[in-house]
Amino acid sequence: MNHPVSTIAAILEAPLQSLPGIGPKLAGLLEQAVGAGRVLDLLLHLPERFAERMRVERPSDAPVDRDAVFSVVAESHRAVRSAKGARYVEVRAGSAEARLTLRFMNANLPWIEGKLPRGEVRFICGRVRPEGEGFSVMNPEVARDAEQLPEREVIWPLVAGLHRGHVARGVGAALAVLPDMPEWADAPLLAREKWPPFPAALRAAQAGPAPEARARLAYDEQLAGQIALALVRRRERNKPGRALLGNGEKRAAALAAFGHAPTPSQTAALAEIDADLASPHRMLRLLQGDVGSGKTLVALLAMLRAVEAGTQAALMVPTELLARQHLRTLDRLCIPAGVRVAMLSGSLKAAERRATLAGLVDGSIDIAIGTHALFQEGVVFRDLGLAVVDEQHRFGVEQRLTLAGKGQATDLLVMTATPIPRTLLLTHWGEMEVSRITGKPAGRQPIATSVHGLSSLEEVVAAAGRAMAKGARIYWVCPLVSESEVLDMAAAETRFAELAAHFGERVALAHGQMDVTLREAALARFARGEAQILVATTVIEVGVDVPEATVMVIEHAERFGLAQLHQLRGRVGRGAARSYCMLLYDESTGRVARDRLGILRDTEDGFVIADEDFRLRGAGEALGTRQSGHEMARLPLEDATAQARLVEIAHGDAELLLSRDPGLEGERGQAARLLLRLFGRDAAMATLGAG
Repeated sequence: MNHPVSTIAAILEAPLQSLPGIGPKLAGLLEQAVGAGRVLDLLLHLPERFAERMRVERPSDAPVDRDAVFSVVAESHRAVRSAKGARYVEVRAGSAEARLTLRFMNANLPWIEGKLPRGEVRFICGRVRPEGEGFSVMNPEVARDAEQLPEREVIWPLVAGLHRGHVARGVGAALAVLPDMPEWADAPLLAREKWPPFPAALRAAQAGPAPEARARLAYDEQLAGQIALALVRRRERNKPGRALLGNGEKRAAALAAFGHAPTPSQTAALAEIDADLASPHRMLRLLQGDVGSGKTLVALLAMLRAVEAGTQAALMVPTELLARQHLRTLDRLCIPAGVRVAMLSGSLKAAERRATLAGLVDGSIDIAIGTHALFQEGVVFRDLGLAVVDEQHRFGVEQRLTLAGKGQATDLLVMTATPIPRTLLLTHWGEMEVSRITGKPAGRQPIATSVHGLSSLEEVVAAAGRAMAKGARIYWVCPLVSESEVLDMAAAETRFAELAAHFGERVALAHGQMDVTLREAALARFARGEAQILVATTVIEVGVDVPEATVMVIEHAERFGLAQLHQLRGRVGRGAARSYCMLLYDESTGRVARDRLGILRDTEDGFVIADEDFRLRGAGEALGTRQSGHEMARLPLEDATAQARLVEIAHGDAELLLSRDPGLEGERGQAARLLLRLFGRDAAMATLGAG
């Protein structure tokens, strides 16, 4: 039966409590497990595995690699504590004349006595292991009869208070109301990949491993994202812009102060940016450049073009530390060009803030640098021609477009020093054109990278002392402890105290929780050479520029992503002297961690490193941070390569669909509108009404 699109949407977007047999309490637990509360969300809550069980007569018949189901009779129960203090219940039992020990971790003795009453037959399921003259099973499932432990069982992710049977009931009820649906995927693609229709894929993925069904569902989520991005791309590029043209005088003055000509790669990227600035459409461009490739110079020259055209420019960065770093760099190059630069941040005193805001309104400030403070409501520009966003992955799509909205037809340039695999370019920055700076500017030195176990920490400290005796300056980055900046701070302060005990006042400390004045003072001491070791958290990841620093030590390097390690390493190798990076890792993490760090040891090519990082860690983590609403997918495939392939296919399919049906008015277009709605991308459809 063919249902209208509105009816299909109403069924799938209905709250879980609307399903038969799902009361408010169970609906609440299911919503916790799923992370959302629609019928469709429950259907997309796919099993994490499928338990395969084998029924056997006696424990000795149980396979070593599979759960076995057999009968037992409990003989005794006791509560026990392990040598490490963990509580568990131990049950002595018999099964077909074999001796059996069952252990239930963190269990309650009366509860286990009720589940396995002494002298009564019960059935258990679990992995059987030989132990002494008998066998043991850890945390077995227990049932009154074997039928309650089927040979195949679906295992979903759960939360406290939610049982497998609850999810089975909810999923069963949701599948019962699942309607037939129009097809939004390309018919030849479905035939080639052997993918079932969307409703059939949901049924198959809930019932068994079904790799084709899972791939189909993962593809649908990617297709929704790619269609949405394509619609945003068309909307933004169709917005009227204005031509920003200049006479080149301010650029020439800044380049004279800089002292070097741009590299061929910088020149090529600038030519692409200039063409966008000169066009009557808005620029939406991503400038991708490896650590130390010279993106800041390209961005400055672009901003000077906007100033030459009689408008203002703004540079938004993720931290105040980086804003201050850019202010120093830009002042050195802009003052000779007669261009006024000012910073706007949360720490400005009231009088400074008022003066800066006034300068932005009257146009006496040509270029503004700042953090999120730049796009607060009270910030008004006389005429913002170009907005530049640095370290783009720290900001969401909405934030970058909000800054661009501060002006009329403002051009937008975003930059990142994190080389981005093509897959992520398509999913996170798909509405943008991309420029890439390759190679390094003149004077950049190769960095010798080595990998060491943490057991050699004393030798590393001794080597640091020898390097300092020769005048070296050393960054010492402390481990990323967790998502907590407070814990990261504690790790840095502990290492600072230990190194200061060795080297005294030659050690400085900088972390994100410090008072900004103290942190700036520590960085200044390091920049002047008064301190030779700067102990820091990842606050130095971007923007700290001390050409005399030649050694980078990173503790617990295995806790960082490869792209982030590459960023940190890029803080050295900026002067004429040979530079070194020492990666210290915890040997207990094993060979995989060391091999992963070996990639960094063997190459300085950030794009190679980014692709490896994506392959090893998957899309959701490859940028070193999860962004709400920007994860790669709720339905990831285990293989990142397969996931990347789906993104490529979805990108091409979305472009094809919109080239044939720009308004999504046809039969497949209407189905695509339903897809966007079901996967939460319906905001993009507003662009259709606006033309």
